[in-house]
Amino acid sequence: MSKETMKLARKIQITIDLPTAEEKKEVWHKLYTWQDRCMRSANLIMSHLYVQSMIKDFLYLSEGVKYKLADEKKDPNGMLKCSHISSTYRMLSNRFKGEIPTNIFNSLNNELIKKFNRYYIEYVTGKRSLDNFKPDKGFLFGVPGIKRLQYNEEKKAFCFLLFSLPFKTYLGRDFTDKHALLQQVVDGKVKLCSSRMKLEKGKIFWMPVFEIPKEKHRLKPAVVAEASLSLEHPIFVRIGRNSLMIGNKEEFLHRRLAIQAAHSRTKAAVTYCRGGKGKERKLKALDRFKSLESNYIASRLHEYSRRLVDFCVKHQAATLVLMDMQQNSEIAKEEQFVLRNWSYYDLMSKIKYKAEKAGIELITA
Repeated sequence: MSKETMKLARKIQITIDLPTAEEKKEVWHKLYTWQDRCMRSANLIMSHLYVQSMIKDFLYLSEGVKYKLADEKKDPNGMLKCSHISSTYRMLSNRFKGEIPTNIFNSLNNELIKKFNRYYIEYVTGKRSLDNFKPDKGFLFGVPGIKRLQYNEEKKAFCFLLFSLPFKTYLGRDFTDKHALLQQVVDGKVKLCSSRMKLEKGKIFWMPVFEIPKEKHRLKPAVVAEASLSLEHPIFVRIGRNSLMIGNKEEFLHRRLAIQAAHSRTKAAVTYCRGGKGKERKLKALDRFKSLESNYIASRLHEYSRRLVDFCVKHQAATLVLMDMQQNSEIAKEEQFVLRNWSYYDLMSKIKYKAEKAGIELITA
């Protein structure tokens, strides 16, 4: 039986809710400290987990060494002074105690242990290297870290405390569901799960995970939608006698190539741009194209996948079959032009997410 809920992640910009510059500077320093300690902690956790798992292969150790990853108090053959999960947590606590909230340690430790266990076979067989964490990953924290989340009418923003540090959201021209999701959390209709905070170029981003109920539609198990993806038409879907062609080559591919060509022309002309303040002024024209292409493609793919799922809901299709997926995957791998410009896998992921939210079973053939 499928779950009645699903998890949804969002990226929300927030600002420090303090009056003076000195107070804000102090909070910034604390956030950068937490982010640095999390980066160092993540690398230490993965290193310790790997050594613990590979200690049996250290043939140069003496015969008296115990190999079992268990608490010596509970198992006579155990080599640890505590449980396996607690070993990395205690290592972090002894090293960074007082520098960072323990809730962040706990969340980071649990996430990395799950990840290590998921790829355990690949790690120990040498097919996968250990992850190298950098400061730009931000830091994790659990639900107890967020307190007093509420909407402030005067500030026109959602305000909350993160480990006693005050923040408020900056949603801007919010055309998405971020405001609605936060309001549902305040009202108790939606559950807030673990979150991540990230510092990027002088901005603070909060990335919460919401557990939301799936949409309930009157779908018929006997009705099946068949869809195919191609370059000529991004999506073609058929349900019985009803069919729909979503998007076209001119709208999607030609517009993308036009953006790439404009970027190339601007890049060639950067040499002749007037300088004066280092590279910042020279690259000012080029910076306009930094996210123009990705934003355009993301908006197109969101629209295409939404129209596909809406068409299935309209005709009560409980199952969506994506045809010729294996063939399309092989073409995308062989043809670099298709792989670079089609965004095939991104469209697949958006269709999967929206279908799951609508309660539609997705099958690839």
